[in-house]
Amino acid sequence: MKISTKGRYGLTIMIELAKKYGDGPTPLKVIAKDNDLSEHYLEQLATPLRNAGLIKSVRGAYGGYMLPKDPKEISAGDIIRVLEGPITPVEGIEDEEPAKQQLWLRIRDAVKDVLDTTTLEDLINHDNDDLVQDAYMFYI
Repeated sequence: MKISTKGRYGLTIMIELAKKYGDGPTPLKVIAKDNDLSEHYLEQLATPLRNAGLIKSVRGAYGGYMLPKDPKEISAGDIIRVLEGPITPVEGIEDEEPAKQQLWLRIRDAVKDVLDTTTLEDLINHDNDDLVQDAYMFYI
């Protein structure tokens, strides 16, 4: 499964809203500017997220979008499914021979498990220092 810009940018919207959870609505213009993304494209992504109940829109001069529930209650899987569709590594899995079918199902289940157990709260609380500490260091 390849996550497109729809999934990646949709996740960006949701992470930014999670960071501002409880602070009131955030305009997409702010999210677009802060992340160097197209506001128009983010508006297209906001519609399915709103329809799915993952974000709430607020109209008016101080309007924008906000999360309707706590970031720990929204998983990355919720977001990716809305924007990308079902999580499947290959199409036509039922036509594969049993050994291959078993592999594709295990891959699907592993990806689903990661997406469904990673919440927005996990993503906003992720310590970037861990990435630096775990990275390989090369010297020339």
